[in-house]
Amino acid sequence: MKNLTGQILNAEANVLLGAVVVGIGATLFMDVWAMLLQRAFNIPLANYCLVGRWIRHMPEGKFMHASIAAASQKGSECVVGWVAHYVIGTIYALVFVAWMSGSWLARPTFLPAMLFGMGSVIVPYLVMQPLFGLGIAASKAPRPWQARLRSLVAHATFGVGLYACAVGVSYVLPIDV
Repeated sequence: MKNLTGQILNAEANVLLGAVVVGIGATLFMDVWAMLLQRAFNIPLANYCLVGRWIRHMPEGKFMHASIAAASQKGSECVVGWVAHYVIGTIYALVFVAWMSGSWLARPTFLPAMLFGMGSVIVPYLVMQPLFGLGIAASKAPRPWQARLRSLVAHATFGVGLYACAVGVSYVLPIDV
């Protein structure tokens, strides 16, 4: 019985560790893809410093901005923004793996990861962009459809990264579910 309990705890720890690695890897995958697009097509990179600025304004009780770009700069906002970006990616992966179960992590499939990645765009559309002063789904952005498409592509790329990283994790980490 003691050995079985240890095996169950070990399996759960491996699923948790695997999900964290997949989240970090998928976020990195998304960032590398964005850098390739920037170099090849001069598409601007996302400015995660603005995410940091938004977070750094929160202790003052300021959650909504008319324009996050025009809000006062805060110390370490870029570091905070980049750390938040990777923490959020990791949380997304943890939610996805919990929703799919550890068996998906042991035997990943592409379609659920891609659909989850694309579906996760709802968070920036309905939360981040309105709180940044860009309106729902960037409706107040100078080029709303371009902003929407860039967000969707970034999140779809995250979905591809979820799958690709899970395939790697499934080869390295023993997950018996």
